[in-house]
Amino acid sequence: MLNRTIFLIGARYGIARGQNHLVSFISRLSIAGLVIGVALLILVMSIMSGFEKELRDNILGVMPQAMVYHRQAIEDPHALVAELKQHPRVVGATPFVQLQGLLSQQKRVAPVNIFGIDATQEHTTSKLPEFLPEGTLLQLAGNKSAIVIGRGVAEKLRLSKDDNLSLILPNEGNNSPTVKVLQVIAILDTHTDIDNGLALMDIESAAELSGYPGQVTGIRLKVDDLFAAPQIVREIMQNLPVDYYGVSWMRTHGGVYQSIQMSKNMVSMLLFLIIAIAAFNLVSTLIMVVVDKQGDIAILRTMGASTYEIMAIFMVQGGLIGLIGTSIGLVLGVVLSHWVTPFVQWIERTFGVQFLHSDVYPITYLPSELVIADVAKVVITALVISFFVTLYPAWRAARIQPADALRYE
Repeated sequence: MLNRTIFLIGARYGIARGQNHLVSFISRLSIAGLVIGVALLILVMSIMSGFEKELRDNILGVMPQAMVYHRQAIEDPHALVAELKQHPRVVGATPFVQLQGLLSQQKRVAPVNIFGIDATQEHTTSKLPEFLPEGTLLQLAGNKSAIVIGRGVAEKLRLSKDDNLSLILPNEGNNSPTVKVLQVIAILDTHTDIDNGLALMDIESAAELSGYPGQVTGIRLKVDDLFAAPQIVREIMQNLPVDYYGVSWMRTHGGVYQSIQMSKNMVSMLLFLIIAIAAFNLVSTLIMVVVDKQGDIAILRTMGASTYEIMAIFMVQGGLIGLIGTSIGLVLGVVLSHWVTPFVQWIERTFGVQFLHSDVYPITYLPSELVIADVAKVVITALVISFFVTLYPAWRAARIQPADALRYE
């Protein structure tokens, strides 16, 4: 019963209503600060998690997670694929031919990284079929004059499906470059930066252009854990001859991932400071409440309220402000995280602008993924800070002497 009375007093009289408008305004300002801080932090962390998810699912779904190369060329890729699949953490393995060249159409030129793929097996190690029209890989298989180019390359060369272009490949020594006319059978659109420099061909056609017919450049691997890819590559290399070497995604795209993580940590730290500043406004609010309610505190003390009970009253009030602000911020942050992607896309369509360009950012749209662990971290931090900042004002209230407080009443 006593605990319930303390809670009711703290909830009803903690915030001065009608008696001190300044106290009420500062109290509402404290709640608003917590709402803004919690909501923005949830929103920003969901956007950073969205970037991380797109890197993991889209970019690394198309580009290799790990690759095994030979210093010349791999003569028997099928035997090597079978050997690599014996590793318990290798989920899939497919051969590929990698070329670097130029695509030309009239006077326009674009550099590309060309992957010759086994179209019938590509689905076991990548998500390419998800970003291409149905049947594209079947159309690519065995077609020596077909090529798939990224959306960025197509826009740079002003090409569309069924257009022809020229592929220019350098030759060693002083020989003239190899030129081959190809037809665009599909446009690859992953909404990521890989669309700016990627092209796909049939593996046999690419092998002929590489100068090693029937041989491949390397083996693409799909592993059970992205972040274990470097360790898995090292384990595989221990069982292969010295002419082989391995590369994981950490070397090719690790910089992007590290940048996302660093940005996420920096922005989170700054927004946590916003929450801390908003929570510390509770100190000003509660101190003014203590001054405003000195007479009531003195009356409670004369009625037998203990020091701890007086402290509890003001801690209840501060805790309620923190709980209200955090709860509203939580709801607002979740709603914003859910709608930020379609809202930004609507703005881009309506006003004809694009906020994210693939030549600067890893993806071309604003992603968002709400991670429960991040949301819980924000909410718990806000509540803990709100609780601890109430200790000093509550202690000040408990030290008020009834005689001094009632002298001028």
